[in-house]
Amino acid sequence: MQWLIPLGVAALILLVPLIYVLVIYNRLVSLRQHVAESWSGIDVELKRRYELIPNLVATVKGYAAHEREVLEKVIALRNAAEASRGGASSQGRDETALMLGVKQLFALVERYPQIKADAHFLELQRELALTEDRIAAARRFYNANTREMRQLCETIPSSLVAGMFSFRAGEYFELDSEAERVTPRVGMEC
Repeated sequence: MQWLIPLGVAALILLVPLIYVLVIYNRLVSLRQHVAESWSGIDVELKRRYELIPNLVATVKGYAAHEREVLEKVIALRNAAEASRGGASSQGRDETALMLGVKQLFALVERYPQIKADAHFLELQRELALTEDRIAAARRFYNANTREMRQLCETIPSSLVAGMFSFRAGEYFELDSEAERVTPRVGMEC
């Protein structure tokens, strides 16, 4: 009977670390899924933006066809951002360039009051503003999940478990601060 106590202690010494590893492993797997799910939310909203931008450019082109350089640049940036298949930081660079191009498009619109009064343009601008809000919300959700994953992958002792099973801390999806302020305003003054 006396051998049961040392056996119980030995089992406890082995089980506690094993249970800890299993708990951390399951949390890492869960977080990896949350990061992937939140990235897909960003992807859905980016695709929506990619569909709106050509319509916006076409509307502006109807009034300002001679401003071809800006219009073609926005479409080229949109195509590059849509084709981007890199990580979050690579996508962020492409999205920053696109939003700065859209900023140029809105600067162009400022010179044409008849565009700002066009009902179709105003509806597209409203849809783009709503899409930008949803992208910002999805980005915050993704970055929060990424932050939590990074914390687990970079802090001890969970980093040991993450390293054993090759979990990677993700990249944040960030835009340059100038690109973040491009969100179109509905009902701009004429």
